[in-house]
Amino acid sequence: MALLPILKYPNERLHIVAQPVKEIDERIKKLTQDMAETMYEARGIGLAATQVDVHERVVVIDLSEERNDLLVLINPVITHSEGTTTYEEGCLSIPSIYDKVQRAERVRIEYQDINGANQTLDADGLLAICIQHEIDHLNGKLFIEYLSPMKQNRIKTKMKKREREEAKQQ
Repeated sequence: MALLPILKYPNERLHIVAQPVKEIDERIKKLTQDMAETMYEARGIGLAATQVDVHERVVVIDLSEERNDLLVLINPVITHSEGTTTYEEGCLSIPSIYDKVQRAERVRIEYQDINGANQTLDADGLLAICIQHEIDHLNGKLFIEYLSPMKQNRIKTKMKKREREEAKQQ
């Protein structure tokens, strides 16, 4: 397994729409393992392949305290949603930025598991939020795009400044 570099906002590659996975082969299985290791190392609860510059529809999520309940979603699609809730979100691609986002309270998704079997999952609470957040990544959308243009500009300025400072240190 290997740690993968996580793209940071405002990197334009975060806006690339991911393509469906055609075949769940050893490459995809290794990708999911590497993504899980990267997510755990970064202390995240979800990671989309887009965030590691792989533009295929793959997501890993683990909400467990023990970090031992990995959920792998390949080609996930939200087929039903209901209710609304507001939750403060953060993102590994936009470190140390958090803000409230309104999303569906409950979702039903269809996806393939790591063995290629078709699955259906009903989720609510934090899992529903996380699934929507990660699917947004696959669609080239970041959580800050739900915020006001003024907040988006402030965050973009802050992230560009951080990027310049990090470049100077290298």
